[in-house]
Amino acid sequence: MIEIHGEQYLSAAEASDQLGIKLATLYAYVSRGALKSYRQGIKRQRLYRRRDVQQLVDLHPTRGASPLPHAADWMGDP
Repeated sequence: MIEIHGEQYLSAAEASDQLGIKLATLYAYVSRGALKSYRQGIKRQRLYRRRDVQQLVDLHPTRGASPLPHAADWMGDP
């Protein structure tokens, strides 16, 4: 966990672990607007605000059960 200006941020690995999802699903949450990511300085690493991740966890408190559909469920039929 990283603290910037009094706000706590998580790495992608930490955020996906807390949500009980795979990294690909975390990135899908961001692309679908369910979660916002923040660039850390000039590095390419993205950070996730801890309170935003916690809000998603609180939607569905059972660890390993995603509060949102799986990324594959958002894709239309081929």
